[in-house]
Amino acid sequence: MTDRLARQKAHARGHRGEWLAALALMVKGYRIVARRYKTRLGEIDLIARRGDLVLIVEVKVRRTLLEAMDALGYASERRIEAAADLWLARQPDHGRLSIRFDMVAVLPRRWPVHVENAFQGRN
Repeated sequence: MTDRLARQKAHARGHRGEWLAALALMVKGYRIVARRYKTRLGEIDLIARRGDLVLIVEVKVRRTLLEAMDALGYASERRIEAAADLWLARQPDHGRLSIRFDMVAVLPRRWPVHVENAFQGRN
Protein backbone atom coordinates (compact mmCIF):
# COMPACT_ATOMS: atom_id res chain seq x y z
CA MET A 1 0.00 0.00 0.00
CA THR A 2 1.35 3.43 -0.89
CA ASP A 3 1.87 6.10 1.74
CA ARG A 4 -0.82 8.23 0.12
CA LEU A 5 -3.37 5.40 0.17
CA ALA A 6 -2.51 4.58 3.78
CA ARG A 7 -3.03 8.24 4.78
CA GLN A 8 -6.38 8.33 2.96
CA LYS A 9 -7.54 5.17 4.76
CA ALA A 10 -6.40 6.53 8.13
CA HIS A 11 -8.18 9.82 7.43
CA ALA A 12 -11.42 8.00 6.53
CA ARG A 13 -11.09 5.78 9.62
CA GLY A 14 -10.63 8.91 11.75
CA HIS A 15 -13.74 10.59 10.30
CA ARG A 16 -15.80 7.44 10.89
CA GLY A 17 -14.44 7.20 14.43
CA GLU A 18 -15.36 10.80 15.20
CA TRP A 19 -18.86 10.23 13.80
CA LEU A 20 -19.32 7.14 16.02
CA ALA A 21 -17.91 8.96 19.05
CA ALA A 22 -20.30 11.87 18.48
CA LEU A 23 -23.21 9.45 18.18
CA ALA A 24 -22.25 7.72 21.44
CA LEU A 25 -22.11 11.08 23.25
CA MET A 26 -25.45 12.21 21.81
CA VAL A 27 -27.05 8.98 23.06
CA LYS A 28 -25.76 9.97 26.53
CA GLY A 29 -27.52 13.34 26.24
CA TYR A 30 -24.67 15.56 25.06
CA ARG A 31 -25.02 18.09 22.27
CA ILE A 32 -22.09 18.30 19.85
CA VAL A 33 -21.14 21.98 19.57
CA ALA A 34 -17.97 21.58 17.46
CA ARG A 35 -16.16 18.95 15.42
CA ARG A 36 -12.50 19.22 14.49
CA TYR A 37 -12.20 22.62 16.14
CA LYS A 38 -8.93 24.07 14.84
CA THR A 39 -6.84 26.82 16.43
CA ARG A 40 -3.28 27.97 15.89
CA LEU A 41 -2.34 26.00 19.02
CA GLY A 42 -4.02 22.67 18.23
CA GLU A 43 -7.16 20.83 17.22
CA ILE A 44 -9.99 19.39 19.31
CA ASP A 45 -11.76 16.38 17.81
CA LEU A 46 -15.14 17.02 19.48
CA ILE A 47 -16.61 19.57 21.84
CA ALA A 48 -19.80 18.38 23.51
CA ARG A 49 -22.07 20.07 26.01
CA ARG A 50 -24.77 19.08 28.47
CA GLY A 51 -25.97 22.00 30.55
CA ASP A 52 -22.93 23.85 31.94
CA LEU A 53 -20.62 20.84 31.47
CA VAL A 54 -18.39 21.02 28.41
CA LEU A 55 -16.47 17.98 27.24
CA ILE A 56 -13.27 18.42 25.30
CA VAL A 57 -13.02 15.05 23.59
CA GLU A 58 -10.07 13.33 21.95
CA VAL A 59 -11.18 10.44 19.72
CA LYS A 60 -8.83 7.48 19.25
CA VAL A 61 -9.54 4.65 16.80
CA ARG A 62 -7.50 1.68 17.97
CA ARG A 63 -7.70 -2.11 18.33
CA THR A 64 -7.83 -2.05 22.14
CA LEU A 65 -8.68 0.39 24.92
CA LEU A 66 -5.11 0.15 26.19
CA GLU A 67 -3.74 1.14 22.77
CA ALA A 68 -6.14 4.10 22.70
CA MET A 69 -5.08 5.25 26.18
CA ASP A 70 -1.39 4.87 25.29
CA ALA A 71 -1.91 6.95 22.14
CA LEU A 72 -2.88 9.98 24.23
CA GLY A 73 0.52 11.57 24.78
CA TYR A 74 1.59 14.41 27.03
CA ALA A 75 2.38 16.79 24.15
CA SER A 76 -1.01 16.24 22.50
CA GLU A 77 -2.74 16.76 25.86
CA ARG A 78 -1.02 20.16 26.22
CA ARG A 79 -2.03 21.18 22.67
CA ILE A 80 -5.63 20.15 23.28
CA GLU A 81 -5.72 22.05 26.59
CA ALA A 82 -4.33 25.18 24.88
CA ALA A 83 -6.95 24.93 22.12
CA ALA A 84 -9.66 24.42 24.77
CA ASP A 85 -8.55 27.62 26.54
CA LEU A 86 -9.01 29.54 23.28
CA TRP A 87 -12.45 28.01 22.68
CA LEU A 88 -13.54 28.72 26.25
CA ALA A 89 -12.41 32.35 26.08
CA ARG A 90 -14.75 32.87 23.11
CA GLN A 91 -17.83 31.62 24.98
CA PRO A 92 -20.12 34.33 26.38
CA ASP A 93 -21.03 32.14 29.39
CA HIS A 94 -17.48 30.89 30.05
CA GLY A 95 -17.60 31.94 33.70
CA ARG A 96 -20.17 29.31 34.61
CA LEU A 97 -18.92 26.45 32.46
CA SER A 98 -17.17 23.36 33.79
CA ILE A 99 -14.64 21.76 31.45
CA ARG A 100 -13.70 18.10 31.39
CA PHE A 101 -11.13 16.41 29.15
CA ASP A 102 -12.44 13.05 27.97
CA MET A 103 -11.49 10.45 25.42
CA VAL A 104 -13.69 8.23 23.31
CA ALA A 105 -12.03 5.03 22.15
CA VAL A 106 -13.51 3.59 18.99
CA LEU A 107 -12.71 -0.12 18.99
CA PRO A 108 -13.51 -2.83 16.44
CA ARG A 109 -16.97 -4.37 16.61
CA ARG A 110 -18.12 -2.68 19.80
CA TRP A 111 -19.82 0.48 20.99
CA PRO A 112 -17.37 3.38 21.57
CA VAL A 113 -15.89 3.56 25.08
CA HIS A 114 -16.26 6.95 26.78
CA VAL A 115 -13.37 7.57 29.21
CA GLU A 116 -14.09 10.51 31.51
CA ASN A 117 -11.23 12.68 32.79
CA ALA A 118 -8.77 11.00 30.43
CA PHE A 119 -6.05 13.61 31.08
CA GLN A 120 -6.40 13.56 34.86
CA GLY A 121 -3.32 12.47 36.79
CA ARG A 122 -1.12 12.01 33.73
CA ASN A 123 1.15 15.03 34.21
